[in-house]
Amino acid sequence: MNDWKFAQRDPSEQLAKLHFFSYTKKHASGEIEARITVKEFATAETSVMRFFAQADLALNQKAMKFHPCGWHETLLGALSECLVHLRKFDYEGVEVECVQPGN
Repeated sequence: MNDWKFAQRDPSEQLAKLHFFSYTKKHASGEIEARITVKEFATAETSVMRFFAQADLALNQKAMKFHPCGWHETLLGALSECLVHLRKFDYEGVEVECVQPGN
């Protein structure tokens, strides 16, 4: 059903339909879940890239933290590009300092 796109009156509104996916990433201390949101834009701002996927999980935190993402003209393409980046870089976790009482 693609009639939702007609609800957008002006391209500046950037109306998008959201698609959600879950991905389990294995790393040194176990597994972590990444949620990927793919936005399907009613109208594309740049060429024909209507789909944008982005993970909610930051990777490569110690060097230069980033959230894997991908643009494509299809939902599968954007999701696949995001997964390539999720697989390529390590999840380095968040280090928490322990503070002992009385110190």
